[in-house]
Amino acid sequence: MAQSSEPKQKMRIKIRSYDHRVIDSSCKLIIETASRYGAEVIGPIPLPTEIKKYTVNRSTFVHKDSREQFEMRVHKRLIDILNPSAKTIEALTNLVLPAGTEIEVKMVT
Repeated sequence: MAQSSEPKQKMRIKIRSYDHRVIDSSCKLIIETASRYGAEVIGPIPLPTEIKKYTVNRSTFVHKDSREQFEMRVHKRLIDILNPSAKTIEALTNLVLPAGTEIEVKMVT
């Protein structure tokens, strides 16, 4: 089996958001942009949802048994772009994504 002499370059994009609809639309936009410039896309891979739960007393003074529970859900997705060209990277950096999404981009060899 022959291996290619040049190392494969990979761009890893991690996306986090509180709203699953926003994160799905962001993933769709990133995938469309990358595939338009001829890059190979793997994903979106759903990562486990991070759930933070908070319990609060309903009353300030009495009725300690009466409590309310709240939770925050952080949805996460992972997208890998194999062998991105310079045009692909430029298009992804100029991409305008919906508010409420946090994006982390890493170049992995």
